[in-house]
Amino acid sequence: MPINLSYESDIATLNNAAQPSSNDDNYRSTPLLYINSHRIPAHLATLARPNQTLLDFLRNTLHLTGSKLGCGEGGCGACTVLLSRFDKSKGAVVHSTVNACLFPVLGADGCHVTTVEGIGSWRHDANKNGGVNSSNGSAVTNSSGEEKDNLHPIQRAMVDMHGSQCGYCTPGIVMALYGLFAQDAMLPSSISGDNGGDNGNHKTATQRHDYLEEHLDGNLCRCTGYRPIWDAARSLVSCHHSEDDLEEIRGPCGVKCGECPERESCEMDCNLESKKQMADVAANDNGGGCCGGSGSESGNEKCCSSSSMDKIQQYQQIIESKHSEKWWDQPNDMFPDELLRDDEKSVHDELSTPLKVMDTSIHNGGTWYTPNTLEELLDLFREFSSGGSNSSNSGGIKMVVGNTEVGIETKFKHASYPTMVHPSKDIHTLHDIFSTEDYYHVGGCAALGDLQEFCHSEMTSDGEEANRRHERTAKPIHDMLRWFASTQIRNVACLGGNLVTASPISDMNPMLCSLGATLVLASRPKSDGGVVRRNVKVSDFFIGYRTVEKEDMEVIERVDVPLLQDRFEYCIPFKQARRREDDISIVTSGMRVKLRPAATTDNGGSHWEIEDVAIAFGGMAPKTVMARRTMDDLIGKPFDSNSFEDARKVLQDEFQMPDDVPGGQAQYRLTLACSFLHRFYLNCVDELTKDVAADKTEAVSYPPVPLIENDEECGVGGFVGVKKPSITGLQTYPEPKVAVGLEVEHLGMKDESSDLPLAAVAAAAAKSSLSDKPTKQKNNSVGQPATHASGPLHCTGEAIYIDDIPAPANLLHGSLILASKCHATLASINVEPALSIPGVAGIFTSEDIEKIGGDNKMGPILLDDFTFLPVGEKVDFVGQVLGIVVAASQEIAEKGARAVAVEYTDDVEGKAIVSIEDAIDAESFWTDFRHEMKRGGNVDEILNKSEVDGKRLVIVEGSMRSGGQEHFYLEPNSTLAVPSESATNLTIYSSTQAPTKTQDFCARVTNTPAAKVVVRMKRMGGGFGGKETRSVFVATAAAVSAKLMNRPVRVTLNRDTDMAITGGRHAFLAKYKAGAIVEEDGTIKLHALDVRLYNNGGCKFDLSGPVMDRALFHVDNCYFWPNFHSVGTSCKTSQPPHTAFRGFGGPQGLLVAEHIMDHFAVECNVSGDKLRRDNMYSLQDATPFGMRFGDGFTGMWNVPAMWDRLEKELDIPGRRQRAAEFNKKNKWVKRGVGFIPTKFGIAFTAKYMNQGGALLHLYTDGTVLVTHGGTEMGQGLHTKVCQVAAQAFNIPLDHVYVNDSSTDKVANTIPSAASMSTDLYGMATLDACQQILKRIQPIKDSLSPDATLKEVAKKAFFERIDLSAHGFFALDNDRCGYDWNKDCPEGFPADLPDNAWKGHPFNYFTQGVAMAEVEIDVLTGDHKTISADVLVDVGSSINPAIDIGQIEGAFIQGMGWATIEEVIYGDDDHTWVRPRARMHTTGPGTYKIPAFNDVPESFNSSLLENANNPFAVHSSKAVGEPPFFLGCSVFFAIKDAIIAARGSGGGYFEFRLPATSERIRMACSDDIASECIGSDRDQSSFQPQGSF
Repeated sequence: MPINLSYESDIATLNNAAQPSSNDDNYRSTPLLYINSHRIPAHLATLARPNQTLLDFLRNTLHLTGSKLGCGEGGCGACTVLLSRFDKSKGAVVHSTVNACLFPVLGADGCHVTTVEGIGSWRHDANKNGGVNSSNGSAVTNSSGEEKDNLHPIQRAMVDMHGSQCGYCTPGIVMALYGLFAQDAMLPSSISGDNGGDNGNHKTATQRHDYLEEHLDGNLCRCTGYRPIWDAARSLVSCHHSEDDLEEIRGPCGVKCGECPERESCEMDCNLESKKQMADVAANDNGGGCCGGSGSESGNEKCCSSSSMDKIQQYQQIIESKHSEKWWDQPNDMFPDELLRDDEKSVHDELSTPLKVMDTSIHNGGTWYTPNTLEELLDLFREFSSGGSNSSNSGGIKMVVGNTEVGIETKFKHASYPTMVHPSKDIHTLHDIFSTEDYYHVGGCAALGDLQEFCHSEMTSDGEEANRRHERTAKPIHDMLRWFASTQIRNVACLGGNLVTASPISDMNPMLCSLGATLVLASRPKSDGGVVRRNVKVSDFFIGYRTVEKEDMEVIERVDVPLLQDRFEYCIPFKQARRREDDISIVTSGMRVKLRPAATTDNGGSHWEIEDVAIAFGGMAPKTVMARRTMDDLIGKPFDSNSFEDARKVLQDEFQMPDDVPGGQAQYRLTLACSFLHRFYLNCVDELTKDVAADKTEAVSYPPVPLIENDEECGVGGFVGVKKPSITGLQTYPEPKVAVGLEVEHLGMKDESSDLPLAAVAAAAAKSSLSDKPTKQKNNSVGQPATHASGPLHCTGEAIYIDDIPAPANLLHGSLILASKCHATLASINVEPALSIPGVAGIFTSEDIEKIGGDNKMGPILLDDFTFLPVGEKVDFVGQVLGIVVAASQEIAEKGARAVAVEYTDDVEGKAIVSIEDAIDAESFWTDFRHEMKRGGNVDEILNKSEVDGKRLVIVEGSMRSGGQEHFYLEPNSTLAVPSESATNLTIYSSTQAPTKTQDFCARVTNTPAAKVVVRMKRMGGGFGGKETRSVFVATAAAVSAKLMNRPVRVTLNRDTDMAITGGRHAFLAKYKAGAIVEEDGTIKLHALDVRLYNNGGCKFDLSGPVMDRALFHVDNCYFWPNFHSVGTSCKTSQPPHTAFRGFGGPQGLLVAEHIMDHFAVECNVSGDKLRRDNMYSLQDATPFGMRFGDGFTGMWNVPAMWDRLEKELDIPGRRQRAAEFNKKNKWVKRGVGFIPTKFGIAFTAKYMNQGGALLHLYTDGTVLVTHGGTEMGQGLHTKVCQVAAQAFNIPLDHVYVNDSSTDKVANTIPSAASMSTDLYGMATLDACQQILKRIQPIKDSLSPDATLKEVAKKAFFERIDLSAHGFFALDNDRCGYDWNKDCPEGFPADLPDNAWKGHPFNYFTQGVAMAEVEIDVLTGDHKTISADVLVDVGSSINPAIDIGQIEGAFIQGMGWATIEEVIYGDDDHTWVRPRARMHTTGPGTYKIPAFNDVPESFNSSLLENANNPFAVHSSKAVGEPPFFLGCSVFFAIKDAIIAARGSGGGYFEFRLPATSERIRMACSDDIASECIGSDRDQSSFQPQGSF
């Protein structure tokens, strides 16, 4: 058992303070840190280390855990805090949001940091939480005597607008909004004067909305779908628009649309948008229905609606009643006075002394300097650079400004820099941005955000002639910076750092090259000499991969950017990435051209000639490069399309790349470069036309401007320079009611009059109250849109997650030892190098499990996995867990894990089976779990025919692939294992969907009875299926360590580790052959389907078989196939074990169904919409697995009616016609419409899992505590359970509480999965309620009718009546379970469907229909979703707000899977990823989930009315997974747009999922793409690389 015996002496130096050396008289050694208005005491401030992030200091030193560690690379925003400093030059406090996971704590020296704890609290006294010093810090009263809210208005809006679900991202989003509202740009006119702002510069509501939409780009949310967060943000900006507030929309004609004489008849998009704005104003002036307002009638029930416009307007009154306008001032009020003073109490003198901090702790974090002058800075570089007096200091010197690159290098590349220098803001030459007559001058350390604001101000100047050069130069820089990383990154990252980093895919470097920018490099070769400067052209600065023309002792002092000419010189930025916001480019470019009039020799006329051109690219070579051959080809040529077409051929030859080029996408990258060049020409023609028109006088005559075809005009622009869209939406749901469902049958409850709209119930109660008989008022909770029970805690950072639990005494931190190879044998593990590291306490492997008699094997179905892989076993995947290192800190534990020496033998990496095709070739399957389904006749025989009963049989045959998906829950897997009773008992706090499974394996691996292992789960920061089985190995590793050390151990995975080893959604391959009959009237009727499904299960079985089963159950979707045959096979590969993910295989099966429908539509030349509608199931039809549609079988079958309703309400035929007309007029922009249905079966397909329990306590004060077997991961399960209990007891909702899920309260639980949790635990809770209500009924009868529950409970207690109950619920045997291998029994009724004898796999179906309309950019493959409308049948909703949140979140997550979320492994298509089978997409830098800007611009969600469900509690339906597939409507809309781009002769093509920008672009098959694909490939069937 490897334990470090010197550990106790090591930890004595764990938190050693920084100590100045004897010659440090010129430095101070203690930073001045201010958090939430308080100066951090010196004994804590001295614990700040040079290599420590601000987040680590906040969480682990100050124990402020509201800021979360989501990714560690500044890509998710969960760690966002506000950094404020006094800017001497401005004489004001400047506020900037930053990523605390990257920003160095010592960089906050002299600044004030505000965390989410500091702005508001759910507690009554917020001053105890983070040190709030503001008007909102504690509960006070307003002028009317009402208690004001302790929450900050942003927090309150997020709660009220349902802006949080799992809540893990919420504190970061709150702080991002807080930082935006702290800016002058967000101040309304009534406030700006009070803050010293210029009342003349205040922003209109529209401008403030635009500012929000422009800058809310640094945060991710995986749960909500963003729409409610947008609502919350906008609710804080006055939304009462006057006509003066409206944007002045102009059409191509140049006339304002509002003043156009043809306004009523004009159908241009610009005029339609202008009319929409005016309609919105009118709607606001008239008021609107908001959650029970006027609403709209649909069917027999009134629908409540909550649209972005009316809801936000009404919410203003709520904010004003609870909060004074002082909240706008809070960031300034909280800023420490001593940082503002200029007297004896000021700390400015102290800050004027440079800072030096040496880390003498066991972390060995190097030395930090903050010089205050340029000379001090340059002296440090001379001293510590190579050749300097301290050059022997390994690692050299590194300048740290925002730490946005260095932080990545140290955390993920494990770089070590012994000397770090952070230049003070007092070094003005490094930070100033200013202009002279011919240049912009940008300090090398100036923040990119400051440069963006500077350029914005230059663009919005008075427009005088002298400013045209400034505006033209500023705009391309500004536009590129808008899409550079995120607001949080831009606030601290600097231009000099971006240049020195020399990333080959940098956005700004090509732009600077094209502008002809020059760098000023400064050094001080001698201590007594002056500063030496030299100039280097940016285009000459990059000499190789991440190598630049700079001496070690030099720093970039300044960047000089020459101004463009005031006319006829143009610079355009270009960028294409996987996601628009906060993403690195695939290809980026800056292009500049200078034109001049020239004589035409052959006819005496004149033309425009290219005088000069500069074209620079990122992403086309190992460094930023100039396209010199292409430039040479263009210079001196006429400015016309022929010249640019010739140049395109040169460009293609200049940048040919092999297929295995690092980064891949060779053909796409070349296509982008050529498309950028074409767009550059179109943009320049547009700009030249404007210049000529503006400058044309009788005295001046210019050559004619080249003409471009009308359908090419749409190619001008691109998203880089376009305003970010506004996100609006309407959410409608039936008026709330308390419906009854399964409880009538299962619990014998009466079907009383409560099955009425709540308004009717209230009216009846009011009428009853007029009688003499006293009547207790009904507290209706079921059906109400209550906010999430933990919403306030989410928004204040007070919600506790596993990693937030206060550290127990003697806590150790664990880091897993991971295999670096696969398809090799583990030969040995040498732990000695790690044990020698100070702070490492112990290291444990499989041998230690054996010593304690534990069972190392694990797995949810097959025990084919290990907690720790034993020596001698085959390594199955890169990242397989070999052991664990536990240490005094997370940093040391990770260092120790990297130091463990692992050796392998029999390394045959090249033979690793990675893809489904690899597995098929190798026949690597789990054949014992291959399942087959048949119905009707022999499909092989049928599909070999050409006719059926004299009617033509159309045959289609093909394949469809869908990629995997990463869960990307914001909270990585985390476990805290606490031993007790001499390690004979274990309490496991785990972020898991499966407490009992976690308990089982922790008990097995530690050889501890399950009764002595308690697993507790309060809440998860998202799960989505990823924490159903793949969280268990984290818990077992922590449990083993805690058992062996007899000390608490916390294991929290880093984001990259979590993504690399936990698995995700299964990639699928479908091979199909299908036939359809052409009826006499032309109707196409589906006839026979033969489909074979394969999924990539990874190296362990996990849940791959059940995932495949559900895919087989859904491959029919909503369509009737009389003859059906399907086979599902799970493939065994060298990927990590893949697992459950929202939909659990269902979406993959549904996708195949829709793909086949599209194939038939093309082959038969019919409308896909009509084909779908003509083949939908009807009542009494049966699925291939034997479930019949109808009230007594599956409940109401609503999909056909829902389809017809949306088709009519949304005018689908008209939309398609308008899209077709748009497409005829536009060559480079195409629109498409996707319209799809879904049905999703609800139940666990494993019969035994359809059960659940609940424990309920009624206390004598009338409050209720519920504990149930489900877990809360953001889906609102606890909230719904509380509503069920509150309804049963007729008490207010806040009188019911769910604490946590714990195996010592409710044992033998089922994982929270399959969307079944409310069905199970709602019924189990109701069962417990009914037991207690039955016991206390005699007590109620003995008291007055208006007796409270408190009075009843207290009397019952004294009457010795049990006020606790264990409830239980299990689905009836005949409504769940399916035996794939069961043969048809003799005597089975002939009138029952085929396969019905095998069981009834689902209790009912949740149903839905969705429409999406998109617009694609043919030149780049970029897309945007113009609108999406979703209609879902969720029965009678227990909580419509939560259900709509689930629908929208699932839709966006499904849209992400279908579009931008691409998982990449090292395989045959990605040979540049090494080792083979390693996952490449392991963080937000490489894997992109939808961001705020990706939401449909119009996003409408509706719940179906009159949709009761007798098979679930309160007539509700499951909602978590079913809407996921509806997000694929965006995929099919994109496909529709691509079909338009390919033209009428395009025919069928396999468009694989996800629809990345690469797949969209390369599928369009235009001339540019075809040229870049090459003549040696079949261009119509070309498929970009992918991991399947």
